[in-house]
Amino acid sequence: MTGTDGKGRLALKDRIENWAKALKRDIVALYFAIRDPKTPWHAKVVATVVVGYALSPIDLIPDFIPVLGYLDDVILLPLGIALVIRMIPSDVLERCRQEALRRPLSLKPKNWAAAIFIVSLWLLIIYRVYLVLR
Repeated sequence: MTGTDGKGRLALKDRIENWAKALKRDIVALYFAIRDPKTPWHAKVVATVVVGYALSPIDLIPDFIPVLGYLDDVILLPLGIALVIRMIPSDVLERCRQEALRRPLSLKPKNWAAAIFIVSLWLLIIYRVYLVLR
């Protein structure tokens, strides 16, 4: 059941859904901010990492690992988004957020370069563990 909790506040489920929608919008907004010439270069670098990771079809911590699997989705990704948002001028961010609302989320590309990086990182970790254990 959705709606309010009797005190005029949104129910927890509705607040979580709104938060998730805002995160998706901000990821797309950051995608546009990377291409904006008014975005500082350091914000572009961090935004590229955050957006690349968000659009990657592979997680750094696989979701099937209990508790830790959702750590990146619930904690790391929102922290990265919050960091980049602080680095982008407010007028640029607002313009990019408006563009994100106009563009359907289904148009966002999958970032295979980020996926390759994450798979390579996992392979490197597995190889290092192998070397230690043999």
